[in-house]
Amino acid sequence: MLKLFGLYPSRSNRVQWALEESGAPYEFYHLDFAAGESKSPEFLALNPGGKIPVLQDGELVLTESGAICSYLGDKFPDTGLTPAAGTEERAKYDQWMFFVQSELEQPMWTKAKHKFAIPKKYRVEGLGATVEWEFQQALAVLSGGIGDKQCILGDQFTMADIMICHTLGWARIANFEIEQSNVVSYMERQLARPAVARMADKERRPLGS
Repeated sequence: MLKLFGLYPSRSNRVQWALEESGAPYEFYHLDFAAGESKSPEFLALNPGGKIPVLQDGELVLTESGAICSYLGDKFPDTGLTPAAGTEERAKYDQWMFFVQSELEQPMWTKAKHKFAIPKKYRVEGLGATVEWEFQQALAVLSGGIGDKQCILGDQFTMADIMICHTLGWARIANFEIEQSNVVSYMERQLARPAVARMADKERRPLGS
């Protein structure tokens, strides 16, 4: 059975959403960062970086949420969650998957890192205006990409929609402005999917149980 190691809320929610959409059976192992489980020898054997999410599929261990989501879509091709390799649709899918992680997410992660994630002596104050400007530039590109479509690639919901909408949800929680009406309606449409509600109700297992 697939095993997902993560924390609610975090980027592992993207993968949990993807698993729920795929219909694949899995176990969710809740990682207690405050108790130091992310630095335990057991977890570091899975991911030496001590970060989440981590997906374990038999002998295969994968990190990085975007890579995991694409792997799951390819593993369960009947779901249509990833376009077929070598197609124009897959090329556009890859474009938006990279865009989310390199452009849309980064301003928020920069802000978060300098609040709590990196040692205090390395944190920089006064980044608010800079990261908000960066986010708005990426958001304008995303708005143009969505247009009046149901999903980022058209009518077909894919893992790229999961990545984008999880990131937009993070932006809303972090008080980044999202004023484009097409982006707001797109986000709310995807976040209303049944799989999003299901992922919050799954059993959480202690690491190693």
